[in-house]
Amino acid sequence: MSSDNILLEVKNLKKYFPVHKGILRRVVAHVKAVDGVDMYIRGGETLGLVGESGCGKTTTGRAILRLIEPTAGEILFRSKKLAGPGEEYKEVAIASAPRKLLKSLRRDMQIIFQDPYSSLNPRMTVGAIVGESLLVHDMAKGSEREDRVREVLAAVGMKPEHMKRYPHEFSGGQRQRIAIARALALGPQLIVADEPVSALDVSIQAQVINLLEDLQREFGLTYLFIAHDLSVIKHISNRVAVMYLGKIVELAKTEELFSNPKHPYTEALMSAVPVPDPDYTLEEIILMGDVPSPVNPPSGCYFHPRCRYAQEICKTEAPAYRDLGGKHFVTCHFADSLNLQPVLAG
Repeated sequence: MSSDNILLEVKNLKKYFPVHKGILRRVVAHVKAVDGVDMYIRGGETLGLVGESGCGKTTTGRAILRLIEPTAGEILFRSKKLAGPGEEYKEVAIASAPRKLLKSLRRDMQIIFQDPYSSLNPRMTVGAIVGESLLVHDMAKGSEREDRVREVLAAVGMKPEHMKRYPHEFSGGQRQRIAIARALALGPQLIVADEPVSALDVSIQAQVINLLEDLQREFGLTYLFIAHDLSVIKHISNRVAVMYLGKIVELAKTEELFSNPKHPYTEALMSAVPVPDPDYTLEEIILMGDVPSPVNPPSGCYFHPRCRYAQEICKTEAPAYRDLGGKHFVTCHFADSLNLQPVLAG
């Protein structure tokens, strides 16, 4: 891992789920949910991860945190809390970390789940939900724990009296604020935000996104922000990774990606987003066919059956994941020659 302020680095990450068949439950195939992901996140930035439903975004986020076990690949994380005397940080190989070390690492890496209704225990009070991790890690007890819970609840716009209430007494937006407070309780460096606003009303989405940005500035947080809404991704992200069928097909700075897309799939995603300008005409790109099965992905470029620019080489040869310059990575044979429309530029 280089010294370019990189907090997390992922190399060739894979997660395959076995497909069982018959009485003996033999493994006959694998669902390639994540199939060789490479990316990094710098400290203090937000990396947006975007793509269609089922492309592997959530699985990627959970595999990085080892909420599910990765099949292969490296996940390197620089932990400040685990650093020893005289060390600025300790580099941890998450994929191979023993459980004791992994538990300690949880203080540095937290997650905000998509559904604010199912992610909170209905039998626990808000104070117990937010403070549970403090007990698990033996970081605070009694009045000290209550003070920390009040502190993080105040940071997300909740009141001290909310500590004694239960999740069913709150709206969806308030529940998501509680989930954010829970993620903040241990003072993490990295938060994986797994579509944290997709289940909320549009007006509440804006409030939660602004809250996440404020918290990032206040606490120096780093986000892996998973979403399928490109408008949200454009607003909150410093860089954006576009995912298709378990692979990253394009990764670049936000401004560069939206003004100069280089992958046909990125162009198609952008064309599906409404632009609030009646004078702005755009070509809506309709992708032909369905998303291929991750059990039996296409040969060559995974996107070629739906790509309007596909040529013979795309059917037989997988494109390399390469840097076009300026840290603009893409997997497309013809990225240098295609003139794609920047639908959301400006």
